[in-house]
Amino acid sequence: MSNPITRTVEAPDASRVARFASVRRLTEELAEPLSPEDQTVQSMPDASPTKWHLAHTTWFFETFLLRPSHAGYAVFHPRYDYLFNSYYEAVGPRHPRPQRGMITRPGVEEILAYRRHVTAAMLDLIGRGDDRLDAVIELGLHHEQQHQELLLMDIKHLLSLNPLKPAYRPSSARAASADAVPLQWIDFEGGLVEIGHDGEGFAFDNEGPRHRTWVDPFALATRLVTCGEYAAFIEDGGYRRPEFWLSAGWECVNQRRWEAPLYWERDGGTWHVFTLAGLQPMQAEEPVCHVSAYEAAAYAKWAGRRLPREAEWELAAADAGLDGNLLSDGCPLHPVAARTAGLGQMFGDVWEWTASPYVAYPGYREPPGAIGEYNGKFMSSQMVLRGGCAVTPHDHIRATYRNFFPPDARWMFGGIRLVEDLR
Repeated sequence: MSNPITRTVEAPDASRVARFASVRRLTEELAEPLSPEDQTVQSMPDASPTKWHLAHTTWFFETFLLRPSHAGYAVFHPRYDYLFNSYYEAVGPRHPRPQRGMITRPGVEEILAYRRHVTAAMLDLIGRGDDRLDAVIELGLHHEQQHQELLLMDIKHLLSLNPLKPAYRPSSARAASADAVPLQWIDFEGGLVEIGHDGEGFAFDNEGPRHRTWVDPFALATRLVTCGEYAAFIEDGGYRRPEFWLSAGWECVNQRRWEAPLYWERDGGTWHVFTLAGLQPMQAEEPVCHVSAYEAAAYAKWAGRRLPREAEWELAAADAGLDGNLLSDGCPLHPVAARTAGLGQMFGDVWEWTASPYVAYPGYREPPGAIGEYNGKFMSSQMVLRGGCAVTPHDHIRATYRNFFPPDARWMFGGIRLVEDLR
């Protein structure tokens, strides 16, 4: 079995063909450690089976590029359009999302054959050098990278429900717990600032247009909130004290009986955390992960601070390097502790919840056709997260990237960074 993680970053002069092949290969390598049974089961309606991710990312290229642009392309199977469409109403009806785990056929081998069929046709299409297709091809590659992260999120949730607590990938022993880097604050004057993508290079449509917005003075924490700090919130009755919670969050706490972040288990007096390397002792200095926006906001209120607004986060991240604990060769697939002082962990480790609802920027217009359904139709009842996480592909993240999830969602790698007002 090959190493399930390979770096997707290409050299600056890499051809479009090489980039396409690299992204497609990584998705398959991420699935390699999993059995056919692992790849078929769906653990909850929000998650998808691994083999569905393998097929859906293939369907995207077949539907939006090969069918309209590759003369003579032979569709692999006429019913795959129904099975592997996700939410594109303009394309036609689709299999219900909560029932994806019931698709026992086609099996994994058939889906891999589907991938080979489409990849070969796409490589031929890309090799013809039609620049008019570049934008959709690049969108398809970033779409597949999103599903690489989703694949790891979803299989982690599935494996966590197995009483054996199996590891997706065993890892080397984690470093012994040590004191966390002291939490410090960096002041920002704010003012009238510009945020959003400037049009250079790839971005999703929801990242623009670039526009001006007002930001009051604020101070941003230099690192993420740690497991040890969050455990103090738990021990102080954080999940039993309604004064810290938004009303809808308090309803979630009571209805779903939340007592700790997702994947935390108490064994006697010791917390353990389920990871992609199996069940591990909680390390106090590591960033807390798998909390909802409600939990993040409750912790911030308990700590006497608040969550950042996305304009504040983007302003602070503008000069930060894109290096971080992201998906690449040898990465741990898990958040790691901050080891140096100063502003850090802006990219990688955990997606950082913001206090900003996911809405359109001023002047935003959805692209025409089915592609326009990619982002705009979800601008309701969701919150923005920034910065990427430990399973975000290394060359997929940007300072302007706007991720979004419902505020009660916990299976993504969501964490916390604090802000305080300067007035």
